[in-house]
Amino acid sequence: MRKIALLACGIVAAIVAIASVVFGVLYFMQHRKFTSADFGFIDEVSKTDFDGDGIEDYADIVEGAREYIATKPEYESKYYPDTGYPDDNKGVCTDVIWSALKAAGYDLRGMMAKDIKSARDIYEIKEPNENIDFRRVRNINIFLRRHAKQLGTDLDDPGSFQYGDIVIFGKYEHIGILSDMRNKDGLPYLIHHGLTHGAIEEDALANMELKAHYRFEYR
Repeated sequence: MRKIALLACGIVAAIVAIASVVFGVLYFMQHRKFTSADFGFIDEVSKTDFDGDGIEDYADIVEGAREYIATKPEYESKYYPDTGYPDDNKGVCTDVIWSALKAAGYDLRGMMAKDIKSARDIYEIKEPNENIDFRRVRNINIFLRRHAKQLGTDLDDPGSFQYGDIVIFGKYEHIGILSDMRNKDGLPYLIHHGLTHGAIEEDALANMELKAHYRFEYR
């Protein structure tokens, strides 16, 4: 009887071990990060190194976005009347964008202030305020539509999305930067700052309604 009990325990232990291995493999495959090369995608490399640091713009943009989320800012929408920039480790989704572009040498606040003043009717802004206009998703969308390369939003074509792209969701209510890491379906991870998960790089591109997709080529 004791031998049978020991045998049964051994079988159960073996089943548990096998199940653990299978679960581990499935979990790894589900959460493994891939690159464009794994799918045969050819990413577009920026022809511009705006800040002259030896790193092309799109790679700079991704690293700038990562540097922002690495500071672990708390999600809170506030107005900063002196400079427009958060100075208290708080922020919102749009702060990822100006931070990412700043890493590539671009001054989004200044560029948008100039553009808004020259096209108030398009932006529908009667009284421009450069300390907040560049931190509104709707305004950034108009700016990108005027000065960046507009791309498709079909997630069934993952190869059309690449690192450094800027994506906008919902009714122009959320925005983020695409990572150089991809999920098992080939879609890039999203670097963004949201109310729920905070500032993070995660597999979330397909979790929200994609409204617009841009590749930054300021012109």
